[in-house]
Amino acid sequence: MTTLRFLLLTILLLTAPLAPTAAQEAAAPSATITVDGLSCPFCAYGLEKHLKKVPGVERVDINMKDGQAIVHLKPDARVDDAALKAAVKKAGFTARRITRP
Repeated sequence: MTTLRFLLLTILLLTAPLAPTAAQEAAAPSATITVDGLSCPFCAYGLEKHLKKVPGVERVDINMKDGQAIVHLKPDARVDDAALKAAVKKAGFTARRITRP
């Protein structure tokens, strides 16, 4: 049992630095896009691929259940809504709403 605890703790410590901190998440600009038609992982992958091509996009998280794409931008990036909508359209979907914190 002690070996298992040691192994789990080691894994936790090794992977913790890879996850962004709350301060980093708050500082990084983002946009949430409500998308019509996200129904399968293949759809989500295609949308993610197109959004990542937009200059200034650092990471994309897809929430199929809520039909949303959360686009995390590079710290000093200026990405307008038109560029995000164009990428969504190119992927074959419709962007209904874009919100920014």
